[in-house]
Amino acid sequence: MMNPFRAIGYSLWIGKEIVTGTVDVLTGIFKAGEYGRPMIVELPLRCETDVEITLMASSITITPGTLVVASAAADERSRATLFVHALFGESEADVLEGLYEMEDRLLHMTRGRKPESISSWTAVQRPSGDAGSPGESGTTGEAGSTERSAQ
Repeated sequence: MMNPFRAIGYSLWIGKEIVTGTVDVLTGIFKAGEYGRPMIVELPLRCETDVEITLMASSITITPGTLVVASAAADERSRATLFVHALFGESEADVLEGLYEMEDRLLHMTRGRKPESISSWTAVQRPSGDAGSPGESGTTGEAGSTERSAQ
């Protein structure tokens, strides 16, 4: 059950992220030379309910410099996944670190406890010879596309 005090804390934190994201975008506009390092990253979620997934997608999209461009539903082989366009970030790992921090805070608000660590996930393996269905690849960084990993 969601605690109203945790909801207030999360709202204050997301407000701070909106302000710092706005500053990043504005300084990027007026900075001479290259503007950002746009990339699309694949974000397997620990969020499980529709409410958690919707709150996560909304939190990402409301933050300047990030936008959810696609989603994939969970199935027996993989977790629910969001594909996020990030305007700024040194690397894919850097962007994912910030997104997982957001998910940690959101899940603490909705569940009342700290979520499991990312490293403790058990990977679900695809059956051999299964290349996945069309549309199961996401573009990451400037390197092109990578096969969607089942987390």
